[in-house]
Amino acid sequence: MTATSLAVAGCGTDANGGGSSSTGSASSTIQIWEGYTDTEAKEFAHLVSEYEAQHPGQKVDTLFVNNDDTLQKVLTAVKGGSPPDIAYLYGSWAPNVAQIPQVVNLTQVVQKSGVNWNDFYVGERDVASVNGKVIGIPALVDNLAVVYNKKLFAKAGLALPTANWTWQDFANDAQKLTDSSVKQYGTAYVTPGTEDTVWHWESLLWEAGGSLLTADNKQAAFNSAAGLQSLQTLQTMAVTDKSMYLDPTDSAYGNLFNSGKIGMLVTGPWDLGSFPNVDYGVQVMPSYPGTSAGHQTISGPDNWVVFNNGSGQVSAAEQFLLWLTAPAQVKAFSLATGDLPTRQSVADASGFDTQMNKMLPGVSTFISNLGNVKQARPQIATYPQVSKVLGNMVVSVLLGKATPQAALASAASQVNAALAAGS
Repeated sequence: MTATSLAVAGCGTDANGGGSSSTGSASSTIQIWEGYTDTEAKEFAHLVSEYEAQHPGQKVDTLFVNNDDTLQKVLTAVKGGSPPDIAYLYGSWAPNVAQIPQVVNLTQVVQKSGVNWNDFYVGERDVASVNGKVIGIPALVDNLAVVYNKKLFAKAGLALPTANWTWQDFANDAQKLTDSSVKQYGTAYVTPGTEDTVWHWESLLWEAGGSLLTADNKQAAFNSAAGLQSLQTLQTMAVTDKSMYLDPTDSAYGNLFNSGKIGMLVTGPWDLGSFPNVDYGVQVMPSYPGTSAGHQTISGPDNWVVFNNGSGQVSAAEQFLLWLTAPAQVKAFSLATGDLPTRQSVADASGFDTQMNKMLPGVSTFISNLGNVKQARPQIATYPQVSKVLGNMVVSVLLGKATPQAALASAASQVNAALAAGS
């Protein structure tokens, strides 16, 4: 009820927070491709209907497209001359999306009075921008933190994690939480070798003070002391202590955590609703003492992207997106779905985190953790090739097939070759 009333209350405002706007009041219909399901789909449909009610003559047609398939479908539609007006696209695709001629440059749009572009978190803005050009408006934001089982910590006689903990603390706790006799592990790591494998490691690299690539994105930079430290952390748990459950399915870990067989997970807010059987807590990622990097995390923001189907369509699409991503609608969507707010002003609003926690316990830590998103993955078209190499590197260490030193050296060589070929 709260979310619904907020959505209704928010729908009379335009991007400037003023009364309802009928800018470009000529009738128009825009088409949006989105991949929402369940609660998200219901709330998005509700917001669309409210927008149409507040903007007479403006129609929004939505088409469900599986998010994993959207880029390929968009490319096909562009070739056929029939792209949607707006599409929901993964942020990791941004460099490839930026190369599509029909993608609208939103740089001047987001600088309009009242949009408050800087209200979006820096991690979101970085992913929505390619070579200084804004190619999308943030549609979703998340991050990684540690979700832990309070009961298992108490059973092992361990103090609950604090915001000051280190990766050594994490490894020590993981070892003490492990009980091979009942197939209980201290922690887990996803090992399909995909980007999910990679981005969990990248946050450790950053916290150790390292960088993935050089500043010009021309060379690998991870074959460093920081790279070695980050991989050694994982090696200790996976190979030496055997306190880490390795999950090649990228899904089994959730059921194991929910059944009390894993003590801690590095995961995101999307998993919280999957743990009804666990009295869990959430804490920020550990840090490495002695570095200036401090506590960091990584985010995987997604974007709303506009395609050029003529000036009238573009104008109508921009108007809808600025309304949809204004604070009132961002707040309504988060309270209805549990998704993290894409705007800092919404996150900082009095009582907001309490409301979110009532719906999804512990999510407030993920909200505050957005402030620890200080870097983004390289915005280069060759990142998918880089990611594949890094995924194989991390898995080889976790499986004990390569030492961190050898894995780093081999991966750096392959990444340099991929970067050279792609330039």
